[in-house]
Amino acid sequence: MDTIKLILPSEAYLDQVWAYRQEFVSAGLSMDGTSALHKIDAPEKLWREWLPEILLFADRSTVPEAYAQTTQFLSIRESDSKLVGMIQVRHYFTDYLEKFGGHIGYSVRPSEQRKGYAKEQLRLMLPYCKELGFDRVLISCRNDNEGSRRTILANGGVYESTVHEPKEHRDLERYWIALS
Repeated sequence: MDTIKLILPSEAYLDQVWAYRQEFVSAGLSMDGTSALHKIDAPEKLWREWLPEILLFADRSTVPEAYAQTTQFLSIRESDSKLVGMIQVRHYFTDYLEKFGGHIGYSVRPSEQRKGYAKEQLRLMLPYCKELGFDRVLISCRNDNEGSRRTILANGGVYESTVHEPKEHRDLERYWIALS
């Protein structure tokens, strides 16, 4: 695995964000930790809708009611500046996040999976969470997602429970990672 860094989204990476999205759509996979990227249906909407929404949600004073403040990051491979993953942290819980979503969501583009990038981007995110004042973070994953489970466990995750998420009819495992 090459070294990666977490950066805030910018217009400079929007072509790569679109390619990232298209790779997930082609593979029929969910885009966890990408804000509302799954709703974007044309590349020009990235700068008109997706990027402005990320900025809106990053500021607690502009977050729409019933949503949580979030910070979105791109995981960029340093050797070639390629977008290999996305990860976001939710600064506090809504009812839904507390029960099902947790503090952190992430994904790695299908062509870059199984190379250690998920584990590394989560490792890089944990100090930021500590800076936000968290003592521990909650992360959930589908009960059939062995890769995500291993990523969470490799970063110190401790299993708490399995819950059924009724909207998407799936079982989610909940893990806590202590930041002390």
